[in-house]
Amino acid sequence: MAQFTYSRLNHLLRLSVNKPSLLRTGVELTDGPACYVQFVRRQRSVDSKTLQERQRQQMAKGLPKQKPITGVKQIIVVASGKGGVGKSTTAVFSLFQSKSVGLLDADIYGPSIPKLMNLKGNPELSDDNRMLPLINYGIPCMSMGFLVEDAAPIVWRGLMVMSAIEKLLRQVDWGRLDYLVVDMPPGTGDVQLSITQNIPVSGAVIVSTPQDIALLDARRGAEMFKKVNVPVLGLVQNMSVFQCPNCHHQTHIFGSDGARQLAQTLGVPFLGDVPLHLNIRETSDKGKPVVISSPDSPEAEAYRKVASAVVQRLEVINS
Repeated sequence: MAQFTYSRLNHLLRLSVNKPSLLRTGVELTDGPACYVQFVRRQRSVDSKTLQERQRQQMAKGLPKQKPITGVKQIIVVASGKGGVGKSTTAVFSLFQSKSVGLLDADIYGPSIPKLMNLKGNPELSDDNRMLPLINYGIPCMSMGFLVEDAAPIVWRGLMVMSAIEKLLRQVDWGRLDYLVVDMPPGTGDVQLSITQNIPVSGAVIVSTPQDIALLDARRGAEMFKKVNVPVLGLVQNMSVFQCPNCHHQTHIFGSDGARQLAQTLGVPFLGDVPLHLNIRETSDKGKPVVISSPDSPEAEAYRKVASAVVQRLEVINS
């Protein structure tokens, strides 16, 4: 069976976005300080005209029509406005329920799912030339990390990233799934808009620490989903409290109840707390989710409560 490699994807994406760079204006510039000023003025003119033309074309086309992913009943996106708050870990560790669930890593520049799920290798191709997800712990997964080396950077412009997202959405054979969980990249940019506009998203889960600086971006993320008419299922407060393994004293390193208060402000449910625990970090680095390696631990129970709250919230929205 054929394999889908990074070089093959890179070739296809470059063909699909093979357009002249905006920097190639075809105008010779003189040397010296005036050269820079002249270049900036002309570049601004080019950028402005190009932006206006793109806006005109988009207005003429309208928003893309949402199309469901074959075989997938519901799509849940797990997002955060800021990186490093445990979004990917929450997405992975909250997966293990009785129903069939798949995981899509939409973070093109910084894929985490291969490490968290202990998966390596290029996806094989099905008879109809679609990529087959890699599977571990019974969870089918797809990630850009399967197509590149661990330390290889993804040096792509926005158009190529959008094309890659389209292929990850449309050219993967997921089989039959009750839920497809999409691990979103940080922020509120092109990838988030592309996904929410192209596929019917059942709801968004926002992950944040209690820290004020993280909550600012979490709120931006929640407001973005509201603007694109994606229901916000609720907020998860990660790294809520640290308990000393020796004396069991609890310390709120990143603050207390910040995400809970933000959920009240936004008028969305609070889905639960996840502690800052050494076991979560160690199992994540080993690619052995704590809900599998330590299923009876309090931290595993915290993730199960979050998953249960998400499912209940979906049932309410769909009823």
